[in-house]
Amino acid sequence: MERPVTFLDKENMVKSGSNFRKLLRNGLAALLLCAVLVLLCALFVDRPVAYSVHDQRFADHLILKWLTYPPDILQACVPVVLAALLVRRVRGPLRRWERVALAACLGLILAEQCKIILAYAFGRYWPETWINDNPSLIRQGAYGFHPFRIGAAYASFPSGHTARTLAVASVIWTAYPRWRWACILISMAVASGLVLMDYHFVGDVIAGGFVGAITGTSMILCLDTWKEKSCMQSVPKLPGEKG
Repeated sequence: MERPVTFLDKENMVKSGSNFRKLLRNGLAALLLCAVLVLLCALFVDRPVAYSVHDQRFADHLILKWLTYPPDILQACVPVVLAALLVRRVRGPLRRWERVALAACLGLILAEQCKIILAYAFGRYWPETWINDNPSLIRQGAYGFHPFRIGAAYASFPSGHTARTLAVASVIWTAYPRWRWACILISMAVASGLVLMDYHFVGDVIAGGFVGAITGTSMILCLDTWKEKSCMQSVPKLPGEKG
């Protein structure tokens, strides 16, 4: 027999709707700001920075390459974490930190998928030649956006590494404010590594950051993990579950 809807349930639903409306407004404002910043970077910043980074030979510093590894490591861990959470859910409702981990994993997956779609939609050349002699700014002077082109040569924008990093960081930022300093530090380290290795233009990194922040924030709101006491606590129990 289903549990009757209480006043507290209705209050939670009203608050949830308000939070989603706020998310929509803020998300649209963030996308507008992102578009302006990317346009300014494409016109005035991206090419000078890419040429300067190349001339300074920052790519010779191995530590900068290491800074770009965390997003790949995080993505490799996602299947393991999701499997562990599935097994854990059989034993009972997830704890808050487990729901935060779930939100981070789903945010990362969504951010990567958004990156793939946007890369196809915008089709931007890379700063440097890395994949199968791809056209690039440094080697051939190739620069610009070529929408709806298929292939790795057109996948510079937005940065998937930054998107994945910010997806996880935005979840932790919201759920655990005391760790915000770590979110900033890691995000800046990854972004710096990508730009200084000439893996991405500055605009790519900015766009990837916005994509990741929006997807991560959306996931933590959907899973109701931003506060200690959550209406997710009252979800229907699994068959045979005690309590």
